Amino acid sequence: MNGSFNLRLASSKTRHHHHLLLLLISPARCVSLLESYAHSRSLPKLKQLHALIITFGLVCLSSHKRSTLLRSNLATTYALCGVGKNARKLFDGLPQPGLFLCNAMIRNYSQNDEPQNVLGLFSRILSSGEVLPNKFTYPFVIKACGDLELLKAGVVVHGKAVMGGFDGDMYVLNCLLAMYMNCGKVGAARWVFDKMRERSLVSYNTMIAGYVRNACPDEAILLFNQMMDLGVEYDSVTMVSILPACGQLKELALGRQLHVAIQEKDLGSNFISVWNSVIHMYAKCGSIEEGRAVFDAVSKKDVVTWTTMINGYVLNGDERTALELWWPMQLEGVKPNAVTTAALISACANRQVIKAGMCLHGWTIKELLDDDVIVKTALIDMYAQCSRLSLGFMMLRRVSERRTAPWNAILSGCAHNGLPREAIKHFKQMLDEEIDLDGATFSCLLPAYANLADLRQAYNIHGYLLKSGHLSLAEVTSGLVDLFSRCGNLELAHRIFEQIPSNSRDTIHWSVLIAGYADNGDGETAVSLLKQMMQSDVRPNEVTLTSVLNACSHAGLVDEGLDLFKLFLKEHEVTPCTDHYACMVDLLGRVGRLEEAYKLISTMSCPPTPAVWGAMLSACVIHENVSLGEMAARMLFHLEPENMGNYVLMARLYAAAGRWKDAECVRSMINDMGLRKTAAHSLIY
Repeated sequence: MNGSFNLRLASSKTRHHHHLLLLLISPARCVSLLESYAHSRSLPKLKQLHALIITFGLVCLSSHKRSTLLRSNLATTYALCGVGKNARKLFDGLPQPGLFLCNAMIRNYSQNDEPQNVLGLFSRILSSGEVLPNKFTYPFVIKACGDLELLKAGVVVHGKAVMGGFDGDMYVLNCLLAMYMNCGKVGAARWVFDKMRERSLVSYNTMIAGYVRNACPDEAILLFNQMMDLGVEYDSVTMVSILPACGQLKELALGRQLHVAIQEKDLGSNFISVWNSVIHMYAKCGSIEEGRAVFDAVSKKDVVTWTTMINGYVLNGDERTALELWWPMQLEGVKPNAVTTAALISACANRQVIKAGMCLHGWTIKELLDDDVIVKTALIDMYAQCSRLSLGFMMLRRVSERRTAPWNAILSGCAHNGLPREAIKHFKQMLDEEIDLDGATFSCLLPAYANLADLRQAYNIHGYLLKSGHLSLAEVTSGLVDLFSRCGNLELAHRIFEQIPSNSRDTIHWSVLIAGYADNGDGETAVSLLKQMMQSDVRPNEVTLTSVLNACSHAGLVDEGLDLFKLFLKEHEVTPCTDHYACMVDLLGRVGRLEEAYKLISTMSCPPTPAVWGAMLSACVIHENVSLGEMAARMLFHLEPENMGNYVLMARLYAAAGRWKDAECVRSMINDMGLRKTAAHSLIY
């Protein structure tokens, strides 16, 4: 009896407690709590409240209007707390969601990298006609267009933003700048930037980063200088954006100034990306020691820091040190990722150390990195560079996805190994398998056609490029100019060059055409083109100087060559390399100015290479200068003890001077060392 009474009493208390809870968590009270949780982003409390709402059936018990309001607020709060799955379930059940909820959902989609859903919901808002997008809607929608590189959609959204009266909103305009830059429309972005009545730091950072990403480093530095002149305060994002421009242009002086500014303002204390950018800048500028000093000073290095340093050494030709960083990196608890591994494999490729490369290949299999397309591409390139192209073909067959990069590596490998027809065969296979082609594809392919020097084949690929619409790519036009120059058709090469808009002709375009005329013995036209290039405000580089010095040498334009060499050193700040000195020695040697050539060698900042001493010895043979010839020969015998050509040249020099015993002595050296001249051969296709 007492037990039954106690049970009824407990049941009565439970119902009473239930009624009290209903009074405490009414729909109105829930809406208020949801607004509070949305502001504080309190997900645990939100889930507890949602459970209570379900338990007490508040959605079912409330009127339709209150139920819709409650579900709408629940969806909004979940979206703002970043729980898109729950928000989407609630959102999909609402017949006419309000703009605030739609904006919250759009923001959630954007934060979760779902640009297609952003555009889909925006389209739903427009088609419903119930609500109009506002200034909180457009930034995310414009960003989605940029992420997907949908230029036409971006232009339409831009127009709707203007019609809605949001063309003066800073957030909308900054997103428009980023969208146009992502779509490669630098001019459109600049137009929007120039029309802005007010510009924030974000506006400048977006433009600078966009210029760098679209290969316009000059404009990036120009805008940065304007920003400084206007007194706009820079931040760490500015530095991360502008430093790559310094690297691309090799503006070491400006890069050092930025490094000092970073230190003075302590911009890198909480942003490791700033120091990563500084290291990368120094590496690109060729000052790897300064980059290493920054690297050593960074206390907490991430995987990007290590990868940047490794890539820097590879870029500057110090592959040994790059490979030596692999073990210390892991000792510090930083695991190499796919990009790091690809850089290390590239170091093996450049040094042609096949054993180390194969060890790395095994390590990638163990760490499950061998399926990454970046790693596979690096492995194919490494095997090709090490003359193990069969292993490269094997790697290509294991690529399951139809990705472009591995195929490009095979094309490059075939060209590198003197197999142009094999490269063309694989290009046709790419077409058959509908592999996407890009600028890099033709950068790798066109040298194979150039190596063939077959004019009919050159016309075939030119026709394909015209028909397929790839002729607008910078890599393609420069490759075609080189191709027809190598085939001896300078008229067509020059015509293709002239068809390139004058403001689109870069250093590579000019350098390739100059090299074409130089290789075909027209030194005067090569020098004339260089002058036109400088008048067009296009900066020559080391390759340009090598080409024009070769042209002067073959054409006997000694004074012009000397003047250009001095001009490059003084005005263009080109650091002469051994190839330049070899050209200058050849230039002076051809006209008998041997003492001047030797004096130039003695002033070199780097040790003379066999090419430099070889040019000197050849000139001495022509002009029968035994004393300087002996000096050059001694250096060559030390640097290239097994190069029979050097001994033959010295024997010829002694014979020309009537020193027959010395000539016979050199020939005896050849016999004693067992040197043999490499047999010549020819190929007839």
